[in-house]
Amino acid sequence: MFNMILPAFFVGGLICVIGQLLMDLTKPSFTPAHVLVTFVTGGAILGALGIYEPLVKFAGAGATIPLSGFGYSLAKGAIEAVGKRGILGALSGGVEATAVGIAAAVFFGYLMSITFNPKG
Repeated sequence: MFNMILPAFFVGGLICVIGQLLMDLTKPSFTPAHVLVTFVTGGAILGALGIYEPLVKFAGAGATIPLSGFGYSLAKGAIEAVGKRGILGALSGGVEATAVGIAAAVFFGYLMSITFNPKG
């Protein structure tokens, strides 16, 4: 059990440390939105190059849960769909591979918006 938990904790924590360092060391020009886009894009690029796959096999949820894992899933879905459906698969494969995560984010975001009042 610990051989699954420790790598996930270590890799997930390391990804979070990188994000925190990016925000702390590049203030005010590099906002949290920039970090989000950087992680998704970085995960997609590393996934397309085949570099992120060994990290996923080593760390499991520690590599797939952060935003870089979302980018990796987008790239992996697009690559697999291109193999099955040709060039049009590049447009639909990433969305199909991440549809559950996107739907969950929309649903829970809506649920939180109607449950809590924003401070403003």
